[in-house]
Amino acid sequence: MSTRPILELRSRIRSGLRDLFDRQGFVEVDTPVLSAEVLPEAHIDPIAVHVDGPHLPPHYLQASPEALMKRLLAADSGPIYQFARSFRAGERGRHHDVEFVLLEWYAPGTTLADAAGLVENLCHTAIGTSGIERVTCSEAFGELAGVDPLMAELADLAAACRRAGLEPPSTGDLGPADQQWDRLFEQLLAEVITPRLGHGRPTMLEAWPTSQAAFARIEPNDPRAARRFELFVAGVELANGWEEETSRAVLESRIAAANRIRAADGRAILPSPQRLLAAHGPAMPEGVGAALGFDRLVMLAAGVDSIDAVRCFRE
Repeated sequence: MSTRPILELRSRIRSGLRDLFDRQGFVEVDTPVLSAEVLPEAHIDPIAVHVDGPHLPPHYLQASPEALMKRLLAADSGPIYQFARSFRAGERGRHHDVEFVLLEWYAPGTTLADAAGLVENLCHTAIGTSGIERVTCSEAFGELAGVDPLMAELADLAAACRRAGLEPPSTGDLGPADQQWDRLFEQLLAEVITPRLGHGRPTMLEAWPTSQAAFARIEPNDPRAARRFELFVAGVELANGWEEETSRAVLESRIAAANRIRAADGRAILPSPQRLLAAHGPAMPEGVGAALGFDRLVMLAAGVDSIDAVRCFRE
């Protein structure tokens, strides 16, 4: 595609989505790209910027606006969204880059059922799909990989990998047993499950194992599952979201766990985001938050297989 059609497509999709969110009572916001705080995640490396010199703590280009948008939620912002410039070190590929655009939104007082309706409308607006499929991890993994991750032991996941023709990594290279389990789950997800989801209509994959909860709340009726979803269209992971965990103590525990995994992987331990933690508790509303890869959405709308094909700058 030449420059003008790319610009027009991106603008048309962005305008349509702005109208969708505005009509549903969301307010578009802007949050800082550069902040002294960052939300530590196990497998995402933020980019540090030493704005005050090499001997003082760095600021960070944000991997997503999550931490800052949640501070707005705790200040009674109500439902909010933004198209956010986001940055992640070391991520390059057909569907990844160091700099990209996230469409991120937060809807206080809503559930995954509400999110499904919004996601269905979003995909219809942007890429013309109709309807949405909702499946659990147990259902998808059971049908496509012959294993239920809510019940599987480490050996069960390794056997599922071998049945799919995958060579599981040597367990000696993967650290503690819980990290080994997560790596095998992620291998099956990436290589067996993802390519087969979202054909015909978008698929929301729900009820994730608790070790994959990120910052989602745990299912009250099943402590094995987290109220998280990922959205897939034509075998492409498009969005990630959950019903938010609002407890300060739980958030602090999960951040500590993420830093332990980072340390085991040889990644830098990241500072605890004190202002985000302070925002959690009674002032933080329950509800759903989600982040969608805008460049991937435009890629799907254009019918191409790389985000580079729908961006005018490839640095």
